[in-house]
Amino acid sequence: MENQIQRKPKILCLHGFRTSAAILKKLIGRWPETLLKKLDLVFINAPYPAQGKSDVEGIYDPPYYEWFQSNQDFTEYYNFEECLAYLEDYMMKNGTFDGVLGFSQGAILAAALPGMQLEGVALTKIPNIKFLIIISGAKFGGSKFGLPKLAANAFSSPVKCPSLHLIGEMDFMKQEGASLLESFEDPVVINHPQGHTIPRLDEKSLETMLDFIEKTQKMPLHEE
Repeated sequence: MENQIQRKPKILCLHGFRTSAAILKKLIGRWPETLLKKLDLVFINAPYPAQGKSDVEGIYDPPYYEWFQSNQDFTEYYNFEECLAYLEDYMMKNGTFDGVLGFSQGAILAAALPGMQLEGVALTKIPNIKFLIIISGAKFGGSKFGLPKLAANAFSSPVKCPSLHLIGEMDFMKQEGASLLESFEDPVVINHPQGHTIPRLDEKSLETMLDFIEKTQKMPLHEE
């Protein structure tokens, strides 16, 4: 009981495809203050300017970015290694991160990070990621997305990293998000009625999330 003042978990937040850090920050900013005040959220733009039209044009201001590129049927990926190097470099230069939160393309990337880190093929110069928050995620190697070479074994054994998954009833990625759960050991799930978005949290969802964060705080957080 002696050390009641806990450091807030520092979380790297990865935005969706052809959006931006500013957009994700705005959407997550709608979450209740009771949750936000417990987190140290760091929002980062993906390394590549959008190479095509963004779905959020006319809703949110540009510029828009993407984490990596792929061919039409998601069987070949480009700039994936460079993207991981960019993330690692950012995490080395900006203090130690405890967790990663990702939405959409950012969530697909986030979900594969602990497995790649365990394999020793990515993020080898930084401490292990301690937990994930996956919003509208999917799995590399699942029904829709092929496997980038570096992520070939990311899900070869169940991912032990504690994870919280937010899955939307009306989300076109709902099925992929649900099947991603099978790759994680004891995933915590929040089902919400919305679509492909950062959902507003009702009382029950907020409680689940606060509980998850509290559990991560009981894990020894990385020292700066």
